[in-house]
Amino acid sequence: MVSKARKAAAQASFQQGKGKNYIYNGDTSLCQRATSVANIGNGDSGYHVQDRWKIAEQGSVGGEVTMSRATEVPDGFQYSMKFDCTTAESAVAADETWWFEQRLEGQDLYAWKKGTSDAVSVTVSFWVNATKTGTNIVSLYDANNTRHISKSYTVNSSNTWEYKTITFAGDTTGIFNRDNGTSLSPIFWLAAGSNYTSGTLATSWASFTAANAAVGQINNLDSTSNNFHITGIQLELGTVATEFQNETYGENFLRCARY
Repeated sequence: MVSKARKAAAQASFQQGKGKNYIYNGDTSLCQRATSVANIGNGDSGYHVQDRWKIAEQGSVGGEVTMSRATEVPDGFQYSMKFDCTTAESAVAADETWWFEQRLEGQDLYAWKKGTSDAVSVTVSFWVNATKTGTNIVSLYDANNTRHISKSYTVNSSNTWEYKTITFAGDTTGIFNRDNGTSLSPIFWLAAGSNYTSGTLATSWASFTAANAAVGQINNLDSTSNNFHITGIQLELGTVATEFQNETYGENFLRCARY
C-alpha cells in the first residue's frame, strides 16, 4: 500500500514536464478573432479576443469593458489579457455576475482521478495586475456533477504585477464524463451580486450553491479608472505551482485551433 506521505509527494511533483498545463493559451498571446474588442457588457457573453477565454455574464450587467491583448506584462511574458472598464457599474444587482473562464473536456482530465479516493489536488497560478485592490475569487465548476469549489486571492497593490497560487483539494465525489463535452470550468470572477456572495465561500468541494460561489468578491467594474490584467495562467496537478509552461506559437495555435 502506498503511504500518505508518498502520495502527497507524488501529487506535489506530478506531471511537471511537457503538457502539464491544462489551461489553453495561458500566456494570452493567441487572438485569432481580434486583438481588441470594445463595449463588452450587457448580453455579450462569449468569445471575443484571446482564444479559449470566454466572457460570461448573468443578469443585466451595466458595466462595459474593452478586452484586449496588452503589452503590459511581468518579466518573461509577451502579452497579457486586459479588461479596461469603460462604462462603470457602481452597484452590482443581486442576480448579476461577470467572469471569464475556460471550458475543459472531461476526456482530458482522467489523471485528476476525480470521484475516487485517490483524487488529485490541483494548483492554479497566474500573474495579475489590477487597479482595484482587495479580494477576488477563482472557482472550479464541475458541470457533470453540478459541484464547485472556490478560493480567494488578494490584489495587494494597485497597478502592480503580483504572482498568485491557489491549490484546490481533489474531489472524491463525482467522476468527469469521458467525452468532449464541458466537464470543468476554471472561473475568474470580476464582479458578483449578492445572490452569489451572501453565503459562506465553498472552499471545499460541494454541491453547487450560488450564494457560496463568490463570497468576498470585489467589484472590478465600479470605475472607468479600473484595469485588470492577467497572464501566465497555469492549472496543473499537485499542490505546488511550478514554472509556467511556455509553448511555441505553433504549439499554442494547434491546441486552440481544434475549437
